Amino acid sequence: MLTKRKKIIVLTSMLVLLVITGVLNVLLNNSVATTTTTASLTEYSSASFFATCRTDRTNTRNESIEYYNQIVASSSSSAEAKSNAESQINEIISAMSMETTMEGLIKAKGFSEALVNYSSTYINVIVQSAELTETEVAKIVEIIQSQVDRDIDYIKIIPVE
Repeated sequence: MLTKRKKIIVLTSMLVLLVITGVLNVLLNNSVATTTTTASLTEYSSASFFATCRTDRTNTRNESIEYYNQIVASSSSSAEAKSNAESQINEIISAMSMETTMEGLIKAKGFSEALVNYSSTYINVIVQSAELTETEVAKIVEIIQSQVDRDIDYIKIIPVE
């Protein structure tokens, strides 16, 4: 059985892989954009980037929830394992809810697209923008900190064109 620490490491690793997938997607889309019309493809690649990241995040979380549900449903699982699995499911659902709320609030502040990856330590915010002003960064940080008690050192904001 995996210990709670190992489970957290596995989930964190999956989140890191999700972010890496998103970054690679942006890099590949940008290289395609340079060989064709940049104006139309940049808009498409941004939309594609955010959609791909959301899909990857959802798929990863669904796989994790399915794994934990199998532990809960297994008659050979101990009571402690079932309890830990239920706890992990609740954490995933809580993170999903938190991300959706923060993404909506960021969009309400005028950003056309936002993607939030929330973990127990870091919060990564990806917004559709060529670059961010200090005022825009302050707005995003204010939104994040209004939802969770997190120091600014643990919030990373990444603009994506």
